[in-house]
Amino acid sequence: MIKRLAQSLREYRKQTILTPFYVSLEVIIDVVIPLLMASLIDEGIGKGNMAAIWQYGAWLVLCCLLSLLFGALAGRTAAVASAGYAHNLRQDLYHNVQSFSFLNIDRFSTASLVTRLTTDVTNVQNAFQIMVRIAVRSPMMLVFALVMAFRVNAQMALIFLGTIPVLGIGMFIIIRKAHPVFERVFKTYDRLNKVVQENVRGIRVVKSFVREDHETGKFKEVSQSIFKDFSLAERILAFAMPLMQFTMYVIILLLSWFGAKMIVGSALTTGQLMSLLTYAFQMLMSLMMLSMVFVMMTISRASAERITEVLAEQTDITSVPGGVAGVEDGSLRFEHVDFRYSKDAEQLCLKDIDLTIPSGAVVGILGETGSGKSTLMQLIPRLYDATQGTVYVGGVNVKDYDLTALRDAVSMVLQKNELFSGTIKDNLRWGNENATDEQLIHACELAQADGFIRQFPDGYDTVIEQGGANVSGGQKQRLCIARALLKNPKILILDDSTSAVDTATDSLIRKAFREEIPHTTKLIVAQRVASVQDADMIVVMEGGRIAAVGTHASLLQSSAIYQEVYESQTKGGEHP
Repeated sequence: MIKRLAQSLREYRKQTILTPFYVSLEVIIDVVIPLLMASLIDEGIGKGNMAAIWQYGAWLVLCCLLSLLFGALAGRTAAVASAGYAHNLRQDLYHNVQSFSFLNIDRFSTASLVTRLTTDVTNVQNAFQIMVRIAVRSPMMLVFALVMAFRVNAQMALIFLGTIPVLGIGMFIIIRKAHPVFERVFKTYDRLNKVVQENVRGIRVVKSFVREDHETGKFKEVSQSIFKDFSLAERILAFAMPLMQFTMYVIILLLSWFGAKMIVGSALTTGQLMSLLTYAFQMLMSLMMLSMVFVMMTISRASAERITEVLAEQTDITSVPGGVAGVEDGSLRFEHVDFRYSKDAEQLCLKDIDLTIPSGAVVGILGETGSGKSTLMQLIPRLYDATQGTVYVGGVNVKDYDLTALRDAVSMVLQKNELFSGTIKDNLRWGNENATDEQLIHACELAQADGFIRQFPDGYDTVIEQGGANVSGGQKQRLCIARALLKNPKILILDDSTSAVDTATDSLIRKAFREEIPHTTKLIVAQRVASVQDADMIVVMEGGRIAAVGTHASLLQSSAIYQEVYESQTKGGEHP
């Protein structure tokens, strides 16, 4: 885990190395200061020697200034290293997430990925800064102060050694108890983010069903769970500080007791006792800082493990070396294709799909919800890979293509497509970043979107709010269709993407497709027979299998499923 996380240091390795170096110099100077103070007291003040007072006083001032300088340098380099490390770590996480297939993304929830990119990275950043500075300073100060204490008086220094096992065992028990609680807390954070995300995205539904109290209750429940877990963890960690303070106060009392006796017996000077007490305070501060380090390490360990999970996740869909760089045409062939979303799933989503589609054909895909229509479409651009069997695009196995080349040749318009913050032009140019204004307008005319766009005061420069909240469902679908057309694809997949438009507009869109992009293979997944009845081929799916293939006329004669759907829709008042 540490090795993988350390890979994100990169250009900040220099600052990471310099910080402990500056800290080491600061510590060395700090442990010399008590010796100078002892000499000042014994040689200067005790003997009334002004020359010695000025000499040792000057050395003390110089050491304090150097300690301040090295401390400031250490703080600066630690801040730069930790901020830069967090920046690289977020980039690495985000870059890896961008390479994930749908199957990889399914293993992590969206809310969990957001938590890992924000809260978890911040925890690791704080821990990193502590590691390169305080986690270096505290042990060094502890060891050096102990060594100097032995140098001053070995008998008195033995008092320090007797307390170390007590502290070590106590801290081990505290950390062991607290770590599982923090692991549970961050998983609960994922749930909290999920609740907030769902509520904000679906705020219109929440208000229309007057479910604000229900959503508030869900939030309170998860928030209360985090409060309880954090309270428990903090109660456990709270024992660290009293343990250390108790130990160090015992040390100070013992030093004062035995030191006073030794001074009376002339075995110890006043200056030496003062230096021992100073070293005791230095060790106290070091131990207190170490307790903070252990707390931060305990919190960040759970975050580091969660970040490493994402960094270690490898996409299961990659381009083969030297993959085919261009798609010849939009022909499709499915050869005995089976598919399941998980290796552990017993149920197949697609079963023995055997289908051939010529380039430029208009194909309708019809079937009830859950019949596998969308799943079948997602195999074409390799959003998922077939569990068994082979999918061919342009006569080539999809696994033999360069992934970018394959996906550039396929445009997908989903029922719930996303629009992003920015202008309408910005969103359209996702399909072709170099598209001219004339090309944008032409694509929108084909998608029947130009009319409503021109009604906006700012036209094509109208700003789309996050998620397309300021346009209707039908308008959003038409903008997404125009965006897909700008790719000039070999294959165009419309996955129930005209469900929110009226039948007349739907008919105009299909007519434009047939006339303007005749060489593009058009796959129309639909619930309405009217949307596919003019197709060259209609595929009827049921239970993950192909139940029938044919034209509208032939299926009315041969497919009971198609007949039933057609009659239910026409009798319901929807006319082809």
